[in-house]
Amino acid sequence: MSSRPTYHEQEAFYARKWSGPSRRYDIVKEFVLALIVVALLTIGLAIVLGSPDRPAITLGEWATQAPNDFVATTVSELDGTSGTATYGAPYINDPTAGQKLGPLALQRWVGVREPIDTAQDFVLTPLSTSTDPATRAALATYKTASADQQGKWASSYGDALSNAPDGDPAKVASGDYGPVPAMATGLLNMARSGALDGQLQEQGGFFQTNYSRSLLFLADGSYLEDQARAENLGGDQWGMMNETGSYPGQSWLWLYTFWYQVPPFSSSDNADALVWGLMMLLSAALVLVPFIPGLRSLPRALGIYRLVWRTHYRDSGR
Repeated sequence: MSSRPTYHEQEAFYARKWSGPSRRYDIVKEFVLALIVVALLTIGLAIVLGSPDRPAITLGEWATQAPNDFVATTVSELDGTSGTATYGAPYINDPTAGQKLGPLALQRWVGVREPIDTAQDFVLTPLSTSTDPATRAALATYKTASADQQGKWASSYGDALSNAPDGDPAKVASGDYGPVPAMATGLLNMARSGALDGQLQEQGGFFQTNYSRSLLFLADGSYLEDQARAENLGGDQWGMMNETGSYPGQSWLWLYTFWYQVPPFSSSDNADALVWGLMMLLSAALVLVPFIPGLRSLPRALGIYRLVWRTHYRDSGR
């Protein structure tokens, strides 16, 4: 029975002089050639397959192209039923909202880091800068009413809009909606003029680089989603890895996006948390491959390395 080599014997074995075949290798030349080839390929593929420079969707475009959706979304911000108003952290303090992973309330852990009052931030504050007399009068009436009355006006008008043909404000049945219709019309006109984009942008800070409020308001309506789905960017269209139009997207995201297409993830309200948890498990398994018995021996058992280094093994055998 042979004993295991000592540390010094192993080091001496590894330090012995190489007596096999050798060839000259110029690493600088290879680096330069590789750099040139990759640069040419990158430029060429960018010209042929580069992403289209599609202009950003603005609130003005939304108000012009889908005014009914804009008005309905404005009312939902007032009555607190919009997606942002019910989203939870980090925007709204709502203990019942948020993504969960079993008993772990992941979304609520971070707390409310960017507080948003949808009625105040998206509607009332921008309207307070309006110079239209009718809009200012409607806003004054709304502010002097009680919170309960404000909610009744907004809820009633929101229900009426949902029952109107095509959601058209002009076809809403008569009712007690208070100043809400005039306020919604005033905000619509502000958006069409481009003033609303600037107003929401100013709320993001001095440098006006925080687009959170504009994007959240836009996402609360259906116009943005309709545009995304038209470009095959919906969640059930592998949208996370797609590019606009028919251009190739981020193929390295296919594993993450795949889980959104299959049950139970595709029908779960906690899909983001569930997919995140699964990807963490898969990532951990990948990192721990060298420590998992059986799995770590697959490369040796499959023998693919002998195919890669076939020249070496052929010469060694000879």
